[in-house]
Amino acid sequence: MKSSLGLLGVAPCVVASTFLATDASAAVISFTQKFVWEAYVAAQGNTVYLEDFNSIADGFYASPYSSSTGPVNWNATAASGIFVQGGQFSTNVAETLTFTFGPNVRGIGGNFYGTDFSFNPVPSIVTISLADGTSYVGLVNASATYTGFYSTGAAITGVMIAATAASGSAAVYPTADNVQFAVPAPGAIALLGLAAGVVGKRRRR
Repeated sequence: MKSSLGLLGVAPCVVASTFLATDASAAVISFTQKFVWEAYVAAQGNTVYLEDFNSIADGFYASPYSSSTGPVNWNATAASGIFVQGGQFSTNVAETLTFTFGPNVRGIGGNFYGTDFSFNPVPSIVTISLADGTSYVGLVNASATYTGFYSTGAAITGVMIAATAASGSAAVYPTADNVQFAVPAPGAIALLGLAAGVVGKRRRR
């Protein structure tokens, strides 16, 4: 069973969409509806790959834990280890859960929420932070709550999830389920490369 030690603090609620330094027109867009995220990433020429964690046996795992779905390789880390139950991917202690992944992931979405010691979802303040500094903080009451991100510039390489009790001081474990990765289809990648080449030629004239 999970350890009941530890409690993580969280900053005040905020939603941030951070512009990437490499391109003034590039940004990370946040979503709170699954069908909107899926429609948007499809319109950008991406293929979505699902990691539902159902193939992972229940129990404790040392950190890091590594796996893959489609072309996406992912690693999960937590200082005191990982705990999985019924397809819910969580931490062994109430501490930050970090995923890193690649290659060329432009979007990530899924169910990110807080659970108690027995994996019951509890009302939580959940903080989701991307490696580039973009963050989303909100009240999450259910395991079906969806949060997604899409980068119009650089690839997304990692996400950190933290959770605290919405009231009181009980230990809350950040938990993930049904994580989706959006990766440009091969044809879309080739078009991006061609477009970059055309722009480069224009600038050299």
